[in-house]
Amino acid sequence: MSWNPAIDPHCPEAASMDAIETLIVPRARDIGGFEVRRALPAARRQMVGPFIFFDQMGPAEFITEGGIDVRPHPHIGISTVTYLYQGEFEHRDSTGAHQMIYPGEVNLMTAGQGVTHSERTSAETRGTRHSLFGVQTWIALPEEAEDSAPAFEHHSKEALPLLEGEGKEVRLIMGHAWGERAPTRTDSELFYADAVLKAGAMLPLPDDHEDRGIYVVQGEIEVAGQSFAAGQMMVFRPSDKITVRAGGQGARLMLLGGATLNGPRHIWWNFVASSRERIEEAKAAWAAGDWQDGRFRLPPGDDQEFIPLP
Repeated sequence: MSWNPAIDPHCPEAASMDAIETLIVPRARDIGGFEVRRALPAARRQMVGPFIFFDQMGPAEFITEGGIDVRPHPHIGISTVTYLYQGEFEHRDSTGAHQMIYPGEVNLMTAGQGVTHSERTSAETRGTRHSLFGVQTWIALPEEAEDSAPAFEHHSKEALPLLEGEGKEVRLIMGHAWGERAPTRTDSELFYADAVLKAGAMLPLPDDHEDRGIYVVQGEIEVAGQSFAAGQMMVFRPSDKITVRAGGQGARLMLLGGATLNGPRHIWWNFVASSRERIEEAKAAWAAGDWQDGRFRLPPGDDQEFIPLP
């Protein structure tokens, strides 16, 4: 697919740094030899559109027998979106889904009223030297979808719209932007894209979404005359026309945003909800551990252990 001709590569850049509403420098945390950088939620921004968690996973190199082992754990009130640049891992959840994910693909798990899942490096990969690098985001559900049944879907790299030309490749992971729409399920208006820019290439942000942000994964970009390096997220004011330019080594970006929800969300552990009561109910259900008749089930094929309530 060629680059959408409606996108003007010479559209003007923002006139000043006032266009950037919030600059976020994520905090890093080690989860057992594997670093995660969390950009959302931040002190000055809980969400960008409905995106409420944004984690960069890695890059990490594993020697033989190494890998990730995220034991079964619960979620409510969100959709988790997994997108990899390098490596792979194995997803299982309580809907019965069992899915490998590889670079350029997307795993979308919608928790709704409650889902349990695990993420592990496969046995085959664990026996070799390997790497893992990607982004996992959580999208808060609108109130009318918080009690929906859990669901899972996977989309291949080839199924996601690819827009390319003028030194850029943009893969639309979710939602609509630049005249295209991804096949991935959405419960609210949003966009989410992976952009690879060659040195000096310019990319305009969609201007038909209320909230818009950029996370610099690799390289450097220029916005409004100022440079931003990898590991920074910029959130922009609504309606401003914004174009970014890649630095001398090029850049890789994640672009995200959408309509704001009707209010902030409560967050506790892996639970996100529009009310504290929903959180307390989920806590009680997980603590009860009734995997047969209770609210939560353990994933088929990975039901011998779980992460207990903190």
